[in-house]
Amino acid sequence: MNVVFAVKQYVSKMIEDSGPGMKVLLMDKETTSIVSMVYTQSEILQKEVYLFERIDSLNRETMKHLKAICFLRPTKENVEYLIKELRRPKYSIYYIYFSNVISKSDVKSLAEADEQEVVAEIQEFYGDYIAVNPHVFSLNLLGCCQGRSWDLAQLSRTAQGLTALLLSLKKCPMIRYQLSSDPAKRLAECVKQVITKEYELFDFRRTEVPPLLLILDRSDDAITPLLNQWTYQAMVHELLGINNNRIDLSRVPGISKDLREVVLSAENDEFYANNMYLNFAEIGSNIKNLMEDFQRRKPKEQQKLESIADMKAFVENYPQFKKMSGTVSKHVTVVGELSRLASERNLLEVSEVEQELACQNDHSSAHQNVRRLLQNPKVTEFDATRLVMLYALHYERHSSNSLPGLMMDLKNKGVSEKYRKLVSAVVEYGGKRVRGSDLFSPKDAVAITKQFLKGLKGVENVYTQHQPFLHETLDQLIKGKLKDGQYPYLGPSTLRDRPQDIIVFIIGGATYEEALTVYNLNRTTPGVRIVLGGTTIHNTKSFLEEISVSGFRGRGAESSQVTARASSRR
Repeated sequence: MNVVFAVKQYVSKMIEDSGPGMKVLLMDKETTSIVSMVYTQSEILQKEVYLFERIDSLNRETMKHLKAICFLRPTKENVEYLIKELRRPKYSIYYIYFSNVISKSDVKSLAEADEQEVVAEIQEFYGDYIAVNPHVFSLNLLGCCQGRSWDLAQLSRTAQGLTALLLSLKKCPMIRYQLSSDPAKRLAECVKQVITKEYELFDFRRTEVPPLLLILDRSDDAITPLLNQWTYQAMVHELLGINNNRIDLSRVPGISKDLREVVLSAENDEFYANNMYLNFAEIGSNIKNLMEDFQRRKPKEQQKLESIADMKAFVENYPQFKKMSGTVSKHVTVVGELSRLASERNLLEVSEVEQELACQNDHSSAHQNVRRLLQNPKVTEFDATRLVMLYALHYERHSSNSLPGLMMDLKNKGVSEKYRKLVSAVVEYGGKRVRGSDLFSPKDAVAITKQFLKGLKGVENVYTQHQPFLHETLDQLIKGKLKDGQYPYLGPSTLRDRPQDIIVFIIGGATYEEALTVYNLNRTTPGVRIVLGGTTIHNTKSFLEEISVSGFRGRGAESSQVTARASSRR
């Protein structure tokens, strides 16, 4: 169950099927992203694809010496663009691949437009999702719901993406969904409808234990996307933002031109593949080891590498090293920027209190620590608001709840009303009335274990106690103990055996912390394979955007008691 491999195979097959000769790859906005996640341009160039074009680009030249491979989503717009294209073909022959099921009437319209008989074939290749990591996929959709109901266009796109994923992995699953979430039930029903309608496509060889699709709702765990992260991939997304494997470094002080945008892809970056799930301190040590190894081979260039600043200087001073290790210079820059932001924003201290709010149940200590940090001028308005959100979610119904006082502290700190309003919006989105499960039960509280890993100066090692709620859900599922009452099956049949192939999908977005959880479960649970998907992959910033776009605006931050008025559950 490797989603990167599945999409990669589709792209390879398209190119192979068109035979030898020079080719153009004609895509739309979404399929361009889908392909770019699994292949670099240089890899595709080696397969005689010399031109990449968008179907909606108006000024494409006619090049009759090229074959066209069209990889498009089966949308109304794309079918219309293709009809125009086929009436006046710019290339010699067309191989058309749709990323999902295409209707018979659309195929008929294309056949009628193909008067010059340039279409060699039309096929469906189900690469209709973004393959992020081998076990993680996304649909890059923000704001999939309005309140607690689906936006219908987004529901349709999500159902298409999810059914394409199942087809690409050749799985016809049983479906379970989170009972407390109306959108989860709707999506489960839509996926089931497609499987029933397209039963011939889903007629795969039966396995002894059927695969399982579990559909969850982000609002059941609003804590995970609010936390600072300390493993590499998650931390990069939290502090810098990952957009289709690309990181924008243009705001980094003194950045060189060639590093303004970098690509982090485990497929063709060995260092990233080996370090993406390690914690920040270990990555610093690994870069240090790599550079020291290089220095050993060049004894005359010995130089002490004590901190990240030393490393940056080292990379800048040795052009041949830069040439030899483009990858390393990229990672030194990224790690250097993460380190700068962590110290500038006092993130170690902030994160320690976040962890306490997420995992401990000591109200008075938590309240004191949040107040102390709100007084600290180094703590940004973003981080200050995040701390108050975590407090509001955890101690929403505590007898000593002191949220109004903390809201005043935010106001006195000069935090904008936009951020202050988001505190009640987050509680409205994911507060106690909404959750189908108990996020803060004492049994989840992990005793504080501070791991001080002696390593690199300048990168203090941190401790992470928090486990996403998804960990417990999947753990129960794997053991066959997940309650049917809270996560019912769709339809009459249930799974008698423990599941082996599990696809879990989170409406409202997954996170890289959850991706790490799934990676670890896959590694440590023999015979179980889990793939995680979400409408998007969130960091705190995009998660708060999701809440706003979905219509949870929060009330005036000055109301005397900010409590949740979550819409009643249906």
